[in-house]
Amino acid sequence: MLFEGGCQCGRTRYRARGPRDRASICYCRMCQKASGGPFMAFVRFPADQVEWLTAPSVFASSNRAERGFCAVCGTPLTYRHIGAPYISVTLHSLDDPTTVRPDMVFSPGAAPDWCFALADLPKQQMDFAADPDFRNYQRPATRER
Repeated sequence: MLFEGGCQCGRTRYRARGPRDRASICYCRMCQKASGGPFMAFVRFPADQVEWLTAPSVFASSNRAERGFCAVCGTPLTYRHIGAPYISVTLHSLDDPTTVRPDMVFSPGAAPDWCFALADLPKQQMDFAADPDFRNYQRPATRER
């Protein structure tokens, strides 16, 4: 199976050839800081199965791991243990993230308590594309206007 993805602006793109390894959610504090959210979701592939059409910039977030991101738009794209034969791409940087469902959770004890009550919150659907003045600059855009 072929997985394709990239950043918001379209500068940094990749292709990963399956089969994929695990898909995971990580609540650790480093992932929270890297994403600006309560967790990050990843899909792991053997590193030699990931082809970069334009390589990401890389930041060593510790002495054991590095994170790839687009230097133009800032989209977080990868997590990799330094020297490991695997690389994890961020699940929602895939062009079609619905093809993968997480099968593992890391560091659930670091999750904010409210994370597990999200299903109980009031819901409001956002449809920006319904606004005739809306323009989506993300690439690839899910709905062009």
